[in-house]
Amino acid sequence: MTLRIDRDYALELDHADELARFRSEFVIDDPDLIYLDGNSLGRLPKRSAERLREAVEHEWGSRLIRGWNEGWFTLPQRVGAKIAQLLGARTDEVIAADSTSVNFFKLVVAALRARPTRSKIITDDLNFPSDVYLLQGALELLGNRHHLHVVRSADGLAIPTDQLRAAMDDDTALVTLTHTAFKSGYVYDMAAITEAAQRAGALMLWDVSHSIGALPLELSKCKVDLAVGCTYKYLNGGPGAPAFVSVRKDLQDELLSPIWGWFGQRGQFDFQLQYQPAQGMARWQAGTPNILSLAAVEPALDLLLEAGLDRLRAKSVAQSEYLIGLWEELLKPIGVTLNSPRDYRQRGSHVSLGHVEALRIDRALIEDLNVIPDFRYPDNLRLGLAPIYTSFVEIHEAVMRLRRVIVNRLYEKYPSERPEVT
Repeated sequence: MTLRIDRDYALELDHADELARFRSEFVIDDPDLIYLDGNSLGRLPKRSAERLREAVEHEWGSRLIRGWNEGWFTLPQRVGAKIAQLLGARTDEVIAADSTSVNFFKLVVAALRARPTRSKIITDDLNFPSDVYLLQGALELLGNRHHLHVVRSADGLAIPTDQLRAAMDDDTALVTLTHTAFKSGYVYDMAAITEAAQRAGALMLWDVSHSIGALPLELSKCKVDLAVGCTYKYLNGGPGAPAFVSVRKDLQDELLSPIWGWFGQRGQFDFQLQYQPAQGMARWQAGTPNILSLAAVEPALDLLLEAGLDRLRAKSVAQSEYLIGLWEELLKPIGVTLNSPRDYRQRGSHVSLGHVEALRIDRALIEDLNVIPDFRYPDNLRLGLAPIYTSFVEIHEAVMRLRRVIVNRLYEKYPSERPEVT
């Protein structure tokens, strides 16, 4: 059956959407703006704005230092426990702390030290480059006793599980991947790859930054060793919001963070000079947590838990299928390629479209037609679908405006040089 491409059909889909009411929970001050970059920075929840006012004006302004004994001190654990529900992990296996990069570095060093007779680290060329840089830095720090094996994708979209499995051997200390590839949106088989890594005797570390809040995760069911992620994408925690770290319960006493700070110290207010790691996830903290940013994250998590991940994933799939259907009817004939997996089971909550002029098209959409996607080198227009607030009408209108940019060659007035931030 041919997809209906009229706007009325998008309105019908929105009318039938059981999650539509959550859109009003977010700050949307320009109704004409189509925001499709929630996979980079989520919208501001109204509850977070209210929570920040309370934290600043009352807790900091009035209560001052007393705030530490009135909820601040346990905020990393409390936020971590809510994140755990979105990860499918135990509540005592997750803590909110630091940035994704810092947490990733901690876990890499800890994992390599836990496998002292092994020297191989496996990742792939679809990984987020920052994670690869951190791996390179960890190798340097540890005296270049390890080597990095980068598995290459044949098509730039995906890497088969068997190809990753074939790279693992008895010298492998760590396997680390981004669960949803940041360019194509390809989703790895978490259970199969984790099982293969563990069978080889390696530890498995997942970066779930582009997955959490957009699709159900099952860290406990998959017996995942280690995971990190951010809270400012689909979790809507705000720019630079604190990240999280997850360590499986039975590994928590075995692994040790390489960053020894006072919030990771056992009996921290004894102020002993000798470091003794705290028990459980507390040892993965370092310095004083960012209370205001953590405060903003918590109500954003509550919204996602209220909406329910199964319902969010179902809407995400419906929206990405709708978007790809519109691409097939309206954009494919004018030279736009699909740079994401066609099978929804292998796709996260963003769809990448390709065009030789993608960079200039991106600029025309943002600066002339009030659509905000993002661009990823060399030719990817990423359209992020945040099902908790993205509507079907927005998707329809975004495709229509994108088609207008290409057909009318509105992008030609923009230079081909890449701006500093894309």
